[in-house]
Amino acid sequence: MRPLAVVDVGDPRSLWEPLEQALFGDGPAVLPRPGGARISHTAPLEVEDSVALVIETSGTTGAPKRVGLSAQAVLAGAQMTSAELGGGGTWLLALPAHYIAGVQVCVRAHLAGTTPVFLHPEPFSSIAVAALANELAAARATGPVFTSLVPAQLQRLLDDAKDMPVLLSAMQGFDAILVGGQAVPAALLDQARDAGVHVRRTYGSSETAGGCVWDGRPLSGVTLEERDGRIAISGPMLAEGYIDNPVTTAEHFIEDSGTRWYLTDDHGSIDTNGTLAVTGRVDDTIISGGIKVSLADIERVIRDTTEARDAVVVASPDDTWGQVPVLVTTVPVDRDAVRAVLAQQLGVQARIDRVKQVAEIPMLASGKPDRRALTTLVAGADRG
Repeated sequence: MRPLAVVDVGDPRSLWEPLEQALFGDGPAVLPRPGGARISHTAPLEVEDSVALVIETSGTTGAPKRVGLSAQAVLAGAQMTSAELGGGGTWLLALPAHYIAGVQVCVRAHLAGTTPVFLHPEPFSSIAVAALANELAAARATGPVFTSLVPAQLQRLLDDAKDMPVLLSAMQGFDAILVGGQAVPAALLDQARDAGVHVRRTYGSSETAGGCVWDGRPLSGVTLEERDGRIAISGPMLAEGYIDNPVTTAEHFIEDSGTRWYLTDDHGSIDTNGTLAVTGRVDDTIISGGIKVSLADIERVIRDTTEARDAVVVASPDDTWGQVPVLVTTVPVDRDAVRAVLAQQLGVQARIDRVKQVAEIPMLASGKPDRRALTTLVAGADRG
């Protein structure tokens, strides 16, 4: 067995050396956590010898899990990214360092022999990114510059860049901005393109050592399959499994004809050109009036056809229909107009029941909407 070290990444720079020792040396395996008085509480003392990194999932709709990754898997994911980008460079770490996308920024920098530009001690904001403009410009003088964001971060930066020339110039200076963690609205991609910002859409998870499908295409060494409507992924970047959870490991990591696969919780399809389309989560399909309704499809249509680009759709119990979709957004929208568009594009069963306008969408530290908090929130939303 291998000892496990819990690293407080409230300051993400504290991850740099322990991660290097875990991946390239003989140091203990690493579990990054955001900090607190009981940083090591609930963490196991040791893991299997093959595990170098443990990532605790965000648990947006269910109980969090601990994903165990080998050094080989983590490095394979980073090497695939480097190959896709045409080599290494300097990375801005703007994501939490206890999520796989944040960890991978550090891993890629280690492989490239560079040091990340850390946003710390500032929390993420447009002002904090703009304040790093000179440091990023200096890095650009020596080679490519990259960063990794979630859609909400990219949206905020693009909106604020309209009135912040320094920020816009910094964003245009990135050779690539990887955007993942959730679906990226088409309108946001259009906004980035119009602003001269180079965005690459990524798909992956902690179980795949981060994004391994870019712009719908698997990276070199990655294989995709559709199994009963669910996306399955194979490649050298797969995790060992879930720590102390053999049942869930067996459900998601399967072997078929000598090939190991990770069976995701995402619905998707692969076209004849091998391009993946993610259509939603297994757990985001509700039954309303006896008909299946995809909350992800509703979100996509609303984000693409209205000003509510931060739209989140969650299920709410209903005495008549069983469950109904409810829209949460910070933007005022015409419910009836939205219902008409949804009925036209997805069918009458997809029409939202009501709209809950909020001052701010509650988010997890990863930048993903906190769907459990939103589900509780809409339970008291007025019907209309």
